[in-house]
Amino acid sequence: MKKPILPKISFSPITLLLVGLVFSQLSIAERTAKPVLHGKHWMAITGKPLAATAGAMTFSRGGNAVDAACAMLAATATMWDVLGWGGETQALIYNPYSAEIKGINALGVAPTGATAEYFRSQGRLYPPEYGPLAAVTPGTPGGLMVMLAEYGKLSLAEVLEPAMEMAAGYAIEQATADNIERHRETIALWPESRRILLPHWQMDSSERAAPYPGEIFRQADLLATLEKLVAAEARALAAGKTREQAIMAAYDRFYRGDIAAELVRGIQAEGGLITLQDLDQWQVHIEEPVSTNYRGIDVYKLTHWVQGPVMLQTLNILENADLQAMGHNSARYMHTLYQAMNLAYADRDFYYGDPYTPPVEPIKGLLSKRYAKRRYQQINWEKNNPDTKPGDPYRYQKGKNPYLDLLEKWTPIPPEAEAAAEEGFQQALLMSHDEAFVAGTTSIQAADAEGWIVSITPSGGWIPAFIPGKTGIGLSQRMQSFVLDKSLNPYNVVQPGQRPRATLTPGMAFKDGKPYLSFAVQGGDTQDQNLLQFFLNMVEFDMNVQQAVEAPNIVSYQMQSSFGAHKSEPGRLKVRKDVPGWTRQKMQKMGYQVETDTRTSGPITAIYFDREHATFWGGASDFGEDYGIAW
Repeated sequence: MKKPILPKISFSPITLLLVGLVFSQLSIAERTAKPVLHGKHWMAITGKPLAATAGAMTFSRGGNAVDAACAMLAATATMWDVLGWGGETQALIYNPYSAEIKGINALGVAPTGATAEYFRSQGRLYPPEYGPLAAVTPGTPGGLMVMLAEYGKLSLAEVLEPAMEMAAGYAIEQATADNIERHRETIALWPESRRILLPHWQMDSSERAAPYPGEIFRQADLLATLEKLVAAEARALAAGKTREQAIMAAYDRFYRGDIAAELVRGIQAEGGLITLQDLDQWQVHIEEPVSTNYRGIDVYKLTHWVQGPVMLQTLNILENADLQAMGHNSARYMHTLYQAMNLAYADRDFYYGDPYTPPVEPIKGLLSKRYAKRRYQQINWEKNNPDTKPGDPYRYQKGKNPYLDLLEKWTPIPPEAEAAAEEGFQQALLMSHDEAFVAGTTSIQAADAEGWIVSITPSGGWIPAFIPGKTGIGLSQRMQSFVLDKSLNPYNVVQPGQRPRATLTPGMAFKDGKPYLSFAVQGGDTQDQNLLQFFLNMVEFDMNVQQAVEAPNIVSYQMQSSFGAHKSEPGRLKVRKDVPGWTRQKMQKMGYQVETDTRTSGPITAIYFDREHATFWGGASDFGEDYGIAW
């Protein structure tokens, strides 16, 4: 047989180079440092490998995704994975039987006596970063027990068993052990924190005070507290109470019983404000999330007591642009993202606050598509706008803006604060602005074949944590996210019983009414920046879930930090080192202060729901210790 005669085709060197670059970029896009995690029956992903194992153990004993998520929450809090047991828990839960998504609001409130006047009398511009006065009421224990009682299958004893075993002693990881050592001087200020977290402490010694990596780290006080919760559940069950009632008996012991009494004693002994009445009156809210539709996909977030709606606002703005045509991480694309985020975050900085205390935030107007169109029209396409201000969403809902006078004069840092800072009227900060901007929290993803889905972003009580009395409970530092000056944000001024506007922001997305994504990330003000880009990576650029969590992000510092001195840095832009030099130069010409880093995102965790094969695809970023297990 004769060989077919093929036409002779010649390529210029430039054509060959372009073809090579295309295939090179394709191969780079396809490779990931970690493989996609696949599962058929269940999936458990969180910030520590041992905690993911706790989720897997819970699935193996017959628990659903809520049980597994609660077990991972308990384990990560026990391991001090940038949170402690006295912090706060924020969750989205999908119930396959009602086809509803519910939000869990387990964020603590400012205690009795916590007013702007009180903190100003101490010479502060904001509440403190750390210590007893930085604490809002503990939220994580209540959030865990309410989730478990309402939506789980197992007992509290079964779900807490891995965490209790770890509290009795586990091999501590190097990252946590070294983080404790870095903060030894602050930890040593509080006697119980020093006793628990610095087992090798010696006065005036330069020797290591924290546990050594791999050392068995024991937390006897925390174990005793968890045992009290399990004992309360057991007594209620023995008395004929239902599973749900028995779990809530444990809740009552924590917030109204002997655990509460010891918490308050230990807090007040060190100058804190939390009272027994504060703990008794605090409650977990099961609430409706907010959502928007982006190109046929419904995206769900917790409402404006966290920053979650800022991602929805940004998506509404970006829906007016052709992002695919711009190209992933082109100068045009990065400029568009940065400007859209500027607009949404300026609204966050002025309008977001606790929906359960007055004044009422204008969330309907903020999420209006008409409002987003108006904000999109305000983008300067030639250069960065360092003076981006909040808009007026009241024009797109009922009511009149009660703060037009403040809105007219709004700046990221008010003149009063700038003058005070120049005079040295500013508290010392333990974390730098950059550290605070990305610090804090973990994330949890769980799903099962029954259809339950859970996404959690718990936080608070991170190292260095204040531990009151003999509880073993590290308290939250979330008070610092309040403001004292209403010209900054009239909806987020500290007052007793109010929740601070937090950065914590789990997410879910549904396509054609069916689960599509569950996702979250650790970090501070970067969270919804990271999750926005992860979502667009999948929806606009057709990446799989692992490619999407590993892809390079951009980070804006133009919004007001939620921590420390609440600093704003207009035009500051961080990109990953693999962004080409010519792209960075173009951004600089557009008014950006461009810097590079190897890391431009917190560790994103996510689950993609493969409807064609009825399986799960899991992703966890390629740095940090986030880890998943599936079956």
